[in-house]
Amino acid sequence: MQRFWIIAISLVWCSQIWAQDIKGEWQGALNVNGVQLRLVVHIKDDDGTLSATLDSPDQGAKGLPIKSISFEENILTFEMAGINASYRGTFTNKQFTGIWTQGGGRLPLIFAREKLAKKVANRPQEPSRPYPYLEEEVSFHNNDFDITLAGTLTKPKGAGPFPVVVLISGSGAQNRNEELAGHKPFLVIADHLTRNGIAVLRYDDRGVAKSEGDYESATTANLATDAHAAVEFLSNRTDVKQIGLMGHSEGGVIAPIVAAKTSKVDFIVLLAGTGIPGDELLLMQSEAIMSAQGMAGPVLDRSIQINKGVFAILKNNKDASSLKQELSDYILAEVPAEYRPQGMSEEEFVESQVGRLLSPWMHYFIQYNPAIILEEVTCPVLAVNGELDLQVPANANLSAIKAALNKGGNQQVKTISYPGLNHLFQKTETGLPTEYGELEETFSEAVMNDLVTWIKTNLK
Repeated sequence: MQRFWIIAISLVWCSQIWAQDIKGEWQGALNVNGVQLRLVVHIKDDDGTLSATLDSPDQGAKGLPIKSISFEENILTFEMAGINASYRGTFTNKQFTGIWTQGGGRLPLIFAREKLAKKVANRPQEPSRPYPYLEEEVSFHNNDFDITLAGTLTKPKGAGPFPVVVLISGSGAQNRNEELAGHKPFLVIADHLTRNGIAVLRYDDRGVAKSEGDYESATTANLATDAHAAVEFLSNRTDVKQIGLMGHSEGGVIAPIVAAKTSKVDFIVLLAGTGIPGDELLLMQSEAIMSAQGMAGPVLDRSIQINKGVFAILKNNKDASSLKQELSDYILAEVPAEYRPQGMSEEEFVESQVGRLLSPWMHYFIQYNPAIILEEVTCPVLAVNGELDLQVPANANLSAIKAALNKGGNQQVKTISYPGLNHLFQKTETGLPTEYGELEETFSEAVMNDLVTWIKTNLK
């Protein structure tokens, strides 16, 4: 994509002029699963030495350090070690046209001088104030980690006490609304439940928004202590009574952990919760998504075998000091060059893959079997899934959840599989995660009605 020059002197002269011209602010936007994510680069030139920072307004991030930046032969490149990202773009028509690379993924990205307005997606289910119920900002303390978490408690009007549900988010650092792909599922669910007489506590994940703590170093077991702290907080209030947990995806793994630990949990609802070991789930998830994307035959088979090998290493290697080297050697030996993103070096590809695999969360999740804890849960359980859920396939997980609960002697179990719904409980065509942000529906109203009916039926 480099621009060719006939006269060498012209290259030197033009590069010097443009190096001066690129100072200042450049704006662009990534399209991530149908959602606009604006990025703003601030470039400084100190006697020919470039430096820069990056803002992500839609994620509330400002002044992120850019490790290295250069503008040579009409090409702008920069790297951000903190978020494992880089950019390479060519200057043409007063803008940079290039590729944003992060975590092994590549997206087209144009940076220009013009300011980009935030695109507001149509989300008809999101409620707006004034609400016909009470809303209270709350905080509670996790003594195990000495952190304070912040959230919102919504309650029906009246004296109470009211039954209350704690919402537990899925994997990834999210705010109290479980905001992802331009949707706010927990805001919509909390609104629906509260309008129907059920109080709801939703909170920011540790290290997100107003909550303290470090999310990146946390495992599923660590996050379960946050949900447990929420239960303890509610148990000391006089305006709420029966306490239930409602977890989505990984939150559906966390809810049983807490319910098995304390008798203060009266019921749990698992929204696309898992019932099979983590390595089996991720293999099933990757195969389902790749197949839905059209991958088939030897390429699909090879990809599945590579993933099996990676997960086996993570599951069986207990020595942290040798794990990185073993994973690097395996990926280098087994992943064909054509599987790597174009323009990414062999070293960069291996580093991007291994970096994600070595996180405390991944290492724990791969080895965790939720069925063991489910056998210890004695309270009523509702487990629901969408039949087009590619991240937590419905049949395998619902049957495993029910089997584990029954094995432990719990017969207060109901499972529901919803046709045509995806992992976020949206009506969908394929179930692919790339559709999440493109769909207007945030969460199926039919499912929310069933949640209300089941909760009220199972209140003591």
